[in-house]
Amino acid sequence: MKTKILALTVILSTLGLAGCAANPYGNAYNVNDARQMQEVYYGTVLRTQGVTLNGNGNGIGTLAGGAIGGILGSGVGGGTGSQIAAIGGALLGGYLGNEAGNEVTKRNGVNLTIKLDSGRTVSIVQQVNPNVLFHAGERVQINISADGTSRVTPA
Repeated sequence: MKTKILALTVILSTLGLAGCAANPYGNAYNVNDARQMQEVYYGTVLRTQGVTLNGNGNGIGTLAGGAIGGILGSGVGGGTGSQIAAIGGALLGGYLGNEAGNEVTKRNGVNLTIKLDSGRTVSIVQQVNPNVLFHAGERVQINISADGTSRVTPA
């Protein structure tokens, strides 16, 4: 029983730390982004619309939920019944863990419609940075990396 509680504690702690690792501002760069040239455009915000960026989890919830479910399920019954309960618990736990992981990684976003100085109109969705809220009429800078990833910042 102590082993099951210890395993459960370790798995839940791992899940909790994974949730805290996400950058809340959407301005994180990968190491590979450093020293990469980006195209820069300027424009004016025409419209902002709040959106929800659905979580994509990261597999940790599924793994942890499956492990917890399997551990708890194995304690039910004995023999073949215990094995079936462990499998069922692992499947159910994996599903629930995946759903929980998706909820933890869900973020607030904004869809920005921008009229570029060239006359072209574009729309970019990005995570909300509570320290930088865009408004219609505001001048912005758009950085586009070689892989097509765009970031909008105040000009």
